Amino acid sequence: MSEPTITTTSLRTALTMLAFTVIFTGLMAWTFSATKPAIDAAAQAEKMSLINQVLPLTAYDNALLDDFVEVGPTPLLGIDDAGRIYRARKGGAPAGLVIEAIAHDGYSGEIGLLVALRADGAVSGVRVIRHKETPGLGDYIDIRKDKRKDAPWITQFNGHGLRDVRESRWRLKKDGGRFDFVTGATISARAVTHAVARTLAYAAANRDKLYTAASGSRL
Repeated sequence: MSEPTITTTSLRTALTMLAFTVIFTGLMAWTFSATKPAIDAAAQAEKMSLINQVLPLTAYDNALLDDFVEVGPTPLLGIDDAGRIYRARKGGAPAGLVIEAIAHDGYSGEIGLLVALRADGAVSGVRVIRHKETPGLGDYIDIRKDKRKDAPWITQFNGHGLRDVRESRWRLKKDGGRFDFVTGATISARAVTHAVARTLAYAAANRDKLYTAASGSRL
């Protein structure tokens, strides 16, 4: 085969590969743009389902997921990078906060939390949204794993805040505090309890700007 023929064949092969690459990239981009709205909608629905567990729908009348502030590294919330706080309002007045927080001192690492607070600063509800605690032992902090379905451990914070339980009492009974725990699995419960207490302290110290900052702004 002559050199010109080899060059022509190589050029055709390169152009064919380029065409396939362009077509494939285009198809991938089209697929992403076509499916992204559905993916985003599913993620929003999942988030709202979780929020509805800790903050009743009747407590607010605004578009909750559209009313939020971003926070940077925040030690009290256990956030090293960035987090989001949603603001609930009713008739335009503050009705609650939904705060993402992290406990770094779980038995098996980080414990991600969603903490909802009422307008008066008391806890509306708490949910563990991710963890690696020991199955059958420390994982009772997760309401889905707690065997006590009539009174799950995580619900004992509901209705309490820094007004009725002073900060020094936001501990396990074993540590001289107010809250129950399961014998033999105190580390997980202690981590969550302390994280909720820190979240309450953060919200109390920053209440005004949390509600008044422009939606989407970063504190």
